[in-house]
This record gives sequence, C-alpha cells and structure tokens, in this order.
Amino acid sequence: MSDLFDFDPKRFSDIYEGENEFIPLLSQEEEDQMNAEEIPEILAILPLRNTVLFPGVVIPITVGRDKSIRLIKESYRGNKIIGVLAQKESEIEDPEFKDLYNIGTVATILRLLQMPDGSTTAIIQGKKRFKVIEPVQVDPYFKAKVTQFESIKPFIKNKEFGALISSIKDLAIQIIKMSPQIPSDAAFALRNIESPVFLVNFVASNLNTPISEKQKLLEVPDLLNRANQVLGALSNDLQLLELKNQIQDKVKVDIDKQQRDYFLSQQLKTIQEELGMNPNEQHMNELRDKASSKKWSKDIEEIFHKEFLKLQRMNPMAAEYSIQTNYLEVLVELPWDDCTSDNFDLKNAQAVLDEDHYGLEKVKERIIEYLAVLKLKKDIKSPILCLVGPPGVGKTSLGKSIARAVGRKYVRMSLGGLRDEAEIRGHRKTYIGAMPGRIIQSIRKAKSSNPVFVLDEIDKVMGMNINGDPSAALLEVLDPEQNGAFYDNFLEVNYDLSRVMFIATANTLSTIHPALLDRMEVIDINGYLLEEKIQIAKRHLEPKQRKEHGLKKSQLVFSDDILEKIIETYTRESGVRHLEKIIARIIRSNARFIVEKEKYSKKVRISDLDRVLGPPPYQKERDINIRIPGVITGLAWTPVGGEILFVEVSLSKGKGELTLTGNLGDVMKESATLAYEYLKAHSAILDIEEADFEKLHVHIHIPEGATPKDGPSAGITLFTALASAFTGRKVKPSFAMTGEITLRGKVLPVGGIKEKILAAKRAKITDIILSAENKKDIAEIKPDYVSGVCFHYVTEMIEVIDLALESKASAKKK
Repeated sequence: MSDLFDFDPKRFSDIYEGENEFIPLLSQEEEDQMNAEEIPEILAILPLRNTVLFPGVVIPITVGRDKSIRLIKESYRGNKIIGVLAQKESEIEDPEFKDLYNIGTVATILRLLQMPDGSTTAIIQGKKRFKVIEPVQVDPYFKAKVTQFESIKPFIKNKEFGALISSIKDLAIQIIKMSPQIPSDAAFALRNIESPVFLVNFVASNLNTPISEKQKLLEVPDLLNRANQVLGALSNDLQLLELKNQIQDKVKVDIDKQQRDYFLSQQLKTIQEELGMNPNEQHMNELRDKASSKKWSKDIEEIFHKEFLKLQRMNPMAAEYSIQTNYLEVLVELPWDDCTSDNFDLKNAQAVLDEDHYGLEKVKERIIEYLAVLKLKKDIKSPILCLVGPPGVGKTSLGKSIARAVGRKYVRMSLGGLRDEAEIRGHRKTYIGAMPGRIIQSIRKAKSSNPVFVLDEIDKVMGMNINGDPSAALLEVLDPEQNGAFYDNFLEVNYDLSRVMFIATANTLSTIHPALLDRMEVIDINGYLLEEKIQIAKRHLEPKQRKEHGLKKSQLVFSDDILEKIIETYTRESGVRHLEKIIARIIRSNARFIVEKEKYSKKVRISDLDRVLGPPPYQKERDINIRIPGVITGLAWTPVGGEILFVEVSLSKGKGELTLTGNLGDVMKESATLAYEYLKAHSAILDIEEADFEKLHVHIHIPEGATPKDGPSAGITLFTALASAFTGRKVKPSFAMTGEITLRGKVLPVGGIKEKILAAKRAKITDIILSAENKKDIAEIKPDYVSGVCFHYVTEMIEVIDLALESKASAKKK
C-alpha cells in the first residue's frame, strides 16, 4: 500500500503559501452542513484520470485539457460547484460521456492556482454523491442533468459499527508506521477525524487499489457495507506490506553479511601480507616444492609448469582459481613413477598366502608364477585376474593377502551398482566440482603406481544407461595392451596403469560384459569341503572372533565335532561367512558369563548350541535312500553353492494329463515335458504299456515349493523319476544325477559341477551320473573333492535307466 495517505498537509501549506488556518479535514458540523446542501439540477462535469473523489475529501488536481481549464475557471468565478466523474480508461485523452462512470461526486473548488511551470492546479473538496440522468451539453465542456445518489438506509450508530471504524483507524495507522514513504502527519490527521463517514471516505480515497475498485466503493450505498470492504482491503494491503518488509529485511541482512565478509577478508589479507603470510603464495610455494621432488616424465613436468604459470596469472577471487588449484594438487599428489619394491622371496610369499587363506591353491599358484616371472623379467605387465565364486569364499580378502605377500600397497574399489561412466574416467575439469575418476583417486591415495587393486563385485556394474556405459569404460582399464596409457577426463593426460595388479571379483560370469570378460584371466573359487571349513574355522575364524571380543584362547574352545555340527546343521553355504557369524554369536553369549563371573563350560557343548542358536534349521544329512519308485535324487547349483533336490512322481487314475508343481521355471517345465514325451515314445524299450499313458494322471513335484527352481540340469533326473514310477523299479542306494536332455535322447553337459559334487559329498552320495562331456570338468577338480565318489558317464538317456534303477527282476520280486 505504497500510496496510502499520499495526501500531505505540508503540500497544501506550500500551495496556500503559509495560510495555516486551512486544515483539509472535515468536522462533524461541516459534514452536517454539507449533507443539508441541495445539489443543482444541472452540473458542469469535470472528467478525472486516475482519481476517484469521495465526499469530504480534499485533493489537488492539475488541469491540462483546454475544456477542463475553461470549466474550472468559469466555475471558480461563479458558484464554484462542479461535478466530478472518473474516467473508465485513463489512456483516453479526449473522453466522451460514454467513457465516464455514471456515479460521481459534487465538488467545491476551494482554490485555483497558477503554478510556476505554467500549469493550473485546483484544490477541490467532495460534497455529495450524484448520479447522471442524461448529458445536456458537450461543448465547450460537459454538462449533465443529475440527481442525488441516496443511501439505502440512514446510518444508525451501534457497537458493531463503532468497532468496525476503530479497526479501520488502527489498521490504517499501523500501515502508516510500517511505510517510511508515508509522512507521519497522515497518522496525526487520521487520529483527528471525528466523523466515521469521513474516515471511511478518506481511507477509501487513499487505498492502493485500482480506480475501478475505488469506483465500486463510491457506488456502495450502505455505509456499513462500504466500511467492511474498506477494512478487507486494508487487511490485504497490510499482509502484502509485511511480506514486502520481510523480503527487504532479508535482502538487507544478506547484503550486509556479504559486505562484512568482504571487509574482513580484505583486512585479513592485509594483515597476512604485512606478516609475510599470504596464503595464496604459501600454497604456490608448496606446489612448487612438491613438483621439484616428483619423479615424472618431461611431458608431465612441462604440463605442470604450463598450468602453474596459468595459476599465477589468475585472480584468486576468480571461480577458475579453485579449479586450477585442484588440478595442480592432483598432478603433484599422483605417484606417477613412484613404485614400491616387490618381494621376490617366493617361499615367503607362499607362506603369507597360506597363513591368510586355507585352500585356494589355484590362485596361490598363479600369484607365485607371476612373482617368478617378474623376478626374471622386471618390466612384465601385471596380470588381470578375475576371481569367480559364491559369497563368503574369501575372494575380496584374498586381494589384501596378495598385496601383503608381494609387498605392495592395497586398494579396493567397490563396483556394485556403479552406473556412471564418469566414476571411472572422471569429469572434465571445466565443470564445477569436477574430480578425477575413482581409478585415479585410488592410485592417488595409495601413493604408489603398482598397488594390488581389487575391483570388487565387477559382475554388478550397471550396463548402458543415461550416464554412459561403465562396463565399456572398464575395458581400457583392464586391457594390458591399453592401460599403459589410461586417459582420465580430469587429468587430460595419459596415466600408466600397466604396473597395477588388478584383481576383479564376481559371483557369476553371466552378467559381465563379454568384451570385459575376454580381457581377464578367470579363476574359479568354489565352495569348501566340510574338512576345509573346519580347518578355516580353527585357523582363522575362531582366533579372529576371540580377538575382536576380547577373549583368550583358554576361555573358550571349539572342538572339531562341535564345528562339524555347526557346519552341517546350522549353515548351508559354500563359503564361511555365515559360519563366522555363528561363531561370533557363541563367543558373545559366553562373554557375558565371563564378565559376570558365572560358571560356564569352557568347551562348547551341543547343549550350548541349542541354547544360543536354537533348533538346527537344516538336517545333518537328508535321507537320500528313499527306496520308493518315482523318487530320484538330483543335483542343483545355487548362488551359495550346490544343493541336492528330490524329484517325486506319482501316478493316479486319469486321462493322461501331466501336472507340475514346486515353483518351477519355464526351462524346468520344458525339461519335464520333454522327458515325459520321450518316455512315451520309447515305452516299448522299458516294457511300459502304451495304454498306461492314456489312463494314468502324472504328477511331478519338486519339494521346497517356496524356493524358485529353474534350469535344464534336472533333465535326466526327471526322466529317471518318470521311468521309475511307470516301471515300478526303485533307484539304487546313494545315487544322484545331473544333466540336460534332448528330444533325440542325448544327455548334454551342465555347469556348476564342483559345487554339485560338494553337495553330494555332504549328503553321503557315492554314485553320480553325469554327461560324458562333463568328464573334463572332473579332471580339473582336486582329488580330495572327488574321493569316495564313483562317476558314471552317459551319452544316451536310456543308459541312465539301467545305471540308476534296480533290475526288472528285482522290481518284480519285491
């Protein structure tokens, strides 16, 4: 409400040249006298732009139009009474009657003045409202026949109206106090207004609202209604004014803080210069000193000096200064040609690897081979290994052990969920907040150009997306022919990664980019045998957990039998991660007795397992000798290792339908259908009546229905179970099988052989049927893993029947 009470008594004093007896306020007596005056029937009409005159209000107007000047002068010489109508559109220079509102105010010309600039100014005061009946004259100025605009009802004083008037006066005074551009004399004038009618008109005249809104207020006949509308407009203007003041105060505070900070920074700069402590110069000297002792090529040295000169020419207050400083810091802090010395003592390296990890012979053998070749040829490129295996078998910790064995720094970078290519290659340094990629950042932290660099969970890198393809960015990093000149977008120079020993880890190869997989040397790390897990627990897990929980070796002892019980009945994994958690849980439960000095058994007992861990969630060994026709043991692969599963077939009277249950995937359902159709096609070979397929309903179920199952490796198991059910021949004791089948009756090879064999050994299985093409996989397995197991290799599905099922004579006899 910036123009509220724009009327200023001082302005009128200046116009009247010191005649202080004039006060432009209306007393109650003057109001009564004004209401008693009659309105002339014919009035000269003065159009007003941007102004609505209310009864009792005094305003100065500047008269510019020739018609208006003539009207004012003639009326001032006469009875000084005119009619004032507001224009509908202020842009119209020469209005007609249709351009004026129909209701206006009778005014008295109080004074006519000729101003120094030649313009004519008239002081007029509103009297009564009138309504135009019809125009009677257009030239030389407007005249119209008018009638008095009467109110609907006379004003009646009551408490409600008194409170309304008081609220209007309070809000108006509050607005005046909050508006520095409004003179304080306006508040004084408001307090001295006695007439409520004049107060409403005075405030309405000075509201910060459009002319159309003021005209609507003028045309309201009921004073109570008009006062309510004025109060509403005042409340709205007060809220806007408060918001405006809040914004101005906030901006002022922000500007004041900036000015204060700038002033203090300039003072600090001056003080530092006087004491010889300019921080910018100190930082530049530090960069120069670091660069002088760096071991880098001439090309990198030239780039540093070029960028350093650019930094010296920059204004420290410029935004580019911090970017340039950050770039130079990265250049001088990278190790470049700084490398740690390798430990070529092969026996020591072997001892360190054996100390940290039990088993994993293939990985250890590859590291020893690398060290041997490196000792013979110093500039050999480091190998890029990919350790693939289930969770918890020690893939990640093996990287740290390798670093300790060869005497190198260790760096680990997790790639799980990585979706931005810039995480590998970095951002261009022109961007605000740019930084090198995580490869260069890790090398910078290691302070060595030949660390052991573990790229963890490389199989979980996101593929092509809106931020690029991180897998493609890793191709340059993991290619021995390219990583000697790795280009980071931030550095803008090549960095040699050929001396870095990269070790990637993964749970599966299926999700790794084929081109990326081709660049790595894949080493399978399979699950551990029961005996291996016991040794790992005794050598590594127990000592580690006792140390972490503050127990001595004599305070708690795990026997081999207890460890075997835990492994077989409380864990179901290829690795030892869950086993370590269980050992920690048992140690924690006994730590309480030690602290409270209660009696407890220092040797862990079976009862302690039941007390701490509860009932065993797994059976020690599943009953694989279920001698029932139609039930066969199969072997399956899972992300946590191998498992055995049972295929159950039941026959009932029906119409030859086939039902499959057990939460089977599409591939396994197709294998079941294939096995059933092949059995029907070759029923004569197995002495099965063709009519049985028409009158029997076949139901195939694989237990643990809550667990999803899929894949082709259960093909021969499904076929053998169907053949057993239809012929009545039981499976031989301790037999299991795995293999894919075809419609031509061939048995194809499958994967995960080692994990499946470990599962079979845990279940005390002695005979396993495999595809003949899987024989090469058995040859690669350590003899300890396959001892006590007899392997039967087949190429045809029919061969499985005679190997796995009892003879026909035995079936008939029983």
